[in-house]
Amino acid sequence: MTTYVITVPGTFLREVPDSVCSDVGRRLRPQDPRNTDLGESEELSVLTREEDGRFAARVEVEAPDRLQAEAEAVRLVSRALRDSGLAEADAPLGPAVVTGIDSEF
Repeated sequence: MTTYVITVPGTFLREVPDSVCSDVGRRLRPQDPRNTDLGESEELSVLTREEDGRFAARVEVEAPDRLQAEAEAVRLVSRALRDSGLAEADAPLGPAVVTGIDSEF
């Protein structure tokens, strides 16, 4: 298995209170990329948002390959948003991308 840091971008299409963003971040905390060497050295945050509604969730995922890691990251972020009260239409996600790879051989 390989540990990936995956970035999942998205856009809040309506005003989202800070408390909801905090809840999303809390739900993603177990996958915090700061647990990896890359996340720690780059000081990656699990959730960042811009004033125009754009956001990026960065999560740590263990998977056998990049495609499965990206799919798992989207699933985790989608669930955190949904469980925090946001409908999929309120916060559409963009394509996930690998931000870093940490594998042990």
